Amino acid sequence: MLLPSLAVASGLVLMLWSADRFVEGSAAAARHLGMPPLLIGMLIVGFGTSAPEMIVSALAAWNGNPGLALGNAYGSNITNIALILGLTALISPILVHSSVLRRELPLLVAATILTLALLWDRHLDRVDAWVLLILFGGLVVWTIRQARRSRADSLADDVTSAMVSQSMPLTRALMWLILGLILLVASSRLLVWGAVDIAQSLGVEDLIIGLTVVAIGTSLPELASAIIAARKGEHDLALGNVIGSNLFNTLAVVGIAGLIQPFAVPPEVLSRDLLVMGLLTLSLFVIGYGLRGPGRINRYEGSALVVCFVGYTGYLITTLIP
Repeated sequence: MLLPSLAVASGLVLMLWSADRFVEGSAAAARHLGMPPLLIGMLIVGFGTSAPEMIVSALAAWNGNPGLALGNAYGSNITNIALILGLTALISPILVHSSVLRRELPLLVAATILTLALLWDRHLDRVDAWVLLILFGGLVVWTIRQARRSRADSLADDVTSAMVSQSMPLTRALMWLILGLILLVASSRLLVWGAVDIAQSLGVEDLIIGLTVVAIGTSLPELASAIIAARKGEHDLALGNVIGSNLFNTLAVVGIAGLIQPFAVPPEVLSRDLLVMGLLTLSLFVIGYGLRGPGRINRYEGSALVVCFVGYTGYLITTLIP
């Protein structure tokens, strides 16, 4: 039990560090290659921070632990909205000026509804996985077009400001990109092994471990990015990280896991976890979209999100008590 616990702890620490290096290296390399700042913010940063979820869920599916794969993806989405945006709003209320993010919010709601429809039969097969991945490919194409059309956007300004403070030569950027990716894979394998071993030792479903320990751990890059962005006043970048990450988790992470190994979906995923994720996504749309002007997530709403996270996590823990 001690060794798996050390594996999970060291895996999470190494994952946080390597994910940060991977995203920084990717963003800097993209900038050297002439990629527009808005595209870097929407594609590289937003989706890149979900690299831990993708690798962990892929490895979990490959090892025959579908509960861990699903729990990691959906638990990360819940953590991103309820905990990360909640804490970020408590530090500094989040103002949503970006027109691109206002267009991404309805897409996130639609992707969540589609996921519920595909999993309603309590099975994720390869057809479902291909549907998710094809839609993700369409989202990437849409993202590229939006970035080219909307160069003057507040999200682009936030990304430009962040890149100026973190500029690095191309050789160093490529080094961090490659090293970060290698360490991400290594730390993910360590984390998956430790988490599965702990679940088996305690007689706990790997779904619960995925929804809690693993989901929170793989969401640490988003937490760090969001808090740093909020403290700098880069509100659109903070929200963009979460929206991009949740879209990536919902479509690509689950799609890749299902493509590797089709699996049955536990009933509680539909009645509990997807329900909570759907309600949180809908609430984010309501408070973040802004019908008459910029959306805003104030400290009261941030507090409510954190309370929701604590309540949900507390309920998961009570299910472990005989």
